[in-house]
Amino acid sequence: ERCIGCGTCLDVCPHAVFMPAAHGREVTLRDRDACMECGACRHNCPTGAIMVEIGVGCAQGILAGAKPAENCC
Repeated sequence: ERCIGCGTCLDVCPHAVFMPAAHGREVTLRDRDACMECGACRHNCPTGAIMVEIGVGCAQGILAGAKPAENCC
């Protein structure tokens, strides 16, 4: 409901988890399983439309060499 379709999450997600929705200006999930839970989308969303629970995916991403968001883990 809070998404304004700014596309920031599309730009900051290191694994392209999001895609533009088919209708309207909103953004939707493309591949939830690709999310490493770094929190970059949540941290950069201007309206607070995204919630990320930091978990195992973040640790796996870091071990694989991905750079997490500044407030991750």
